[in-house]
Amino acid sequence: MPHGFTGAIAHVNLTSREVTIEHPSEMFYRKYMGGRNFIAHTLLRDVPGNTDPLGEENQLIFATGVTTGAPFPGNSRYSVGAKSPLTKGYAESEAGGFFGPELKYAGYDALIISGVSSKPVFLWIDCGRIEIRTAESIWGKDTLVTERVLREMLDSPRAQVACIGPAGENLVLYASIHHNSSRSVNGRLGLGAVMGSKGLKAVAVHGDPHSLSLHDPKIVREKARMFSENFRKNAVNNFLFTFGTWGGLTGLNEAGILPTRNFRGGSFEDAQNIAGPDRDKQVIVGKSGCYACPVACHKETVVDGVVVNAPEYETAAAFGSNCGVSDEQDVVRANRLCNELGMDTISAGNTIAFAMECNERKLLTQVGWDALDLRFGNGKAVLQALKLIARRESVGDLLAEGVWRLSERLGGGSANFAIHAKGEECAMHEGRGKVGVALGYAVGPKGGDHIEMEHDENFSSPDSAFLKDLAPLGWTQALWEGDCSSSKAEQFLLLQRVWGLYAVLDLCIFTMPPGRTFSIQDVVDLVCASTGWDVELDELLDVADRGIQLARLFNLRCGKTAADDALPLRFFQPLEDSHAARAETGIPRDEFRGLVADYYRMVGWDNSGIPTRDTLERLGLGWASEQSEYSEGYRDESSVADDRERRGIK
Repeated sequence: MPHGFTGAIAHVNLTSREVTIEHPSEMFYRKYMGGRNFIAHTLLRDVPGNTDPLGEENQLIFATGVTTGAPFPGNSRYSVGAKSPLTKGYAESEAGGFFGPELKYAGYDALIISGVSSKPVFLWIDCGRIEIRTAESIWGKDTLVTERVLREMLDSPRAQVACIGPAGENLVLYASIHHNSSRSVNGRLGLGAVMGSKGLKAVAVHGDPHSLSLHDPKIVREKARMFSENFRKNAVNNFLFTFGTWGGLTGLNEAGILPTRNFRGGSFEDAQNIAGPDRDKQVIVGKSGCYACPVACHKETVVDGVVVNAPEYETAAAFGSNCGVSDEQDVVRANRLCNELGMDTISAGNTIAFAMECNERKLLTQVGWDALDLRFGNGKAVLQALKLIARRESVGDLLAEGVWRLSERLGGGSANFAIHAKGEECAMHEGRGKVGVALGYAVGPKGGDHIEMEHDENFSSPDSAFLKDLAPLGWTQALWEGDCSSSKAEQFLLLQRVWGLYAVLDLCIFTMPPGRTFSIQDVVDLVCASTGWDVELDELLDVADRGIQLARLFNLRCGKTAADDALPLRFFQPLEDSHAARAETGIPRDEFRGLVADYYRMVGWDNSGIPTRDTLERLGLGWASEQSEYSEGYRDESSVADDRERRGIK
């Protein structure tokens, strides 16, 4: 009997309504371990590069890790992946809450969904039994209503529900998947649109926690107890317990790296008005945690007399400083709307901020823009835009396409200030103040994603607790945030491997090292205690490396090249109103090219950014090299304009 995992992966074809169960070998589980690796492995095996992301051939993959379900803090997450409709490349997004453990308790390590249903449906997975049921009565409902109604309909108050809202149904390219009353969101890269394209409204799961076997539950309990007794002594975990991520906005503003007015500036004059909780302004009225976690970083606040989910930092910056909005209530309202309608706050905020700058430059000449009145600082226009986007009405149909497509549509030099990487809107972390984060935007598999590596500022001081946590990995060198030397590439790759491991095991970065309560050795011990495998750190880092290489191979199959390993042009220009690392000059273009080349060499890619055969063979991925021929037959070569025409978008 396996420990830590079920040994079963469910396949559901919504076209044929066929359900099959796959039972991979234990060797497969030890080699890939879950999350990112299950997703990338499936995509490479089953999804051609020229697949329409919103078509029948694309696969939507829910995946857990081999420790998921073991009751220790930070072990709540699950991954969802597919070919992205936003970037036309690799997509993967993690979320916390309770859905991941419940899927495991229901009998499955992963769920792979293909095909398209002719009518709206949802999946009901109850202790191993999988049913495809009609969702016609809840199609069109928002995410909060959908979750509540499904639990009532199933007479299962403990059921965990992952669902889409109207934005996913209407194929907004950055629609998201929501769970746990929208406290937990698979937000990035349009996975909600993939779900909507399949006619799938929701996946509801219910299982038996006692069905999962752990090799050494005593060690798991001891580690969990240690964490619970000590996490308030850890500076990061105590901050998250007290303020949540929203509380970090003030510090980033003071550091000059708070994205402001479409990333033109790094300091927002009204930052204090949108900064949420701090010593002087307590707006938090409640808090909650994910499965088995006492950190309780999810916060609640009040807007219009109603208790709602408080925005995370990313959301507060996206709709606040980056749109020039100084009314905190409008920021909270925007977060609430995105949660209900089902779309990613980072991409939505970035797209609206981009449109605001386009408006300043008089590029919005099409009928409908005047009525929206998109100006920096106009919070009411942000709220109006979100409603139009979710319904794809009027100019909302254009905004629903994201920054990359909108800039191509508008022209007029707008590509020079379109803030995206590989087609994904950049997160609310300023690359000119964090060169390692900028490198992650460029070379990471997803694009403008901020969780490729632990952020630079945490390793700039020799006395940093983060730096000390890296000693077991052989890294002790402090680096300036703006450093562009080969040492930065080396540091980035090491940190990418660590967070890449968490993307495979589906562990939360807010509890895991460096800089948090658990140590590197704790991670190794928890994998061993869950599975019974005698793994060591080097083996786990190899598992992370497989994820990096597999995701790269899928992007190459889809036609991504070294030319896509690029940054927004604005990052090479001076940053207004900031004293951040590269504020006065921007990132030096030639030095950054050298940084990318150094990374290619260190990660085992050739000068074209293609993994070498030696690299793949070392990791046991020779099959992937042969399956990922970079021929025209595999690549998705269609332009954005062709893509819009093919899908009937005007």
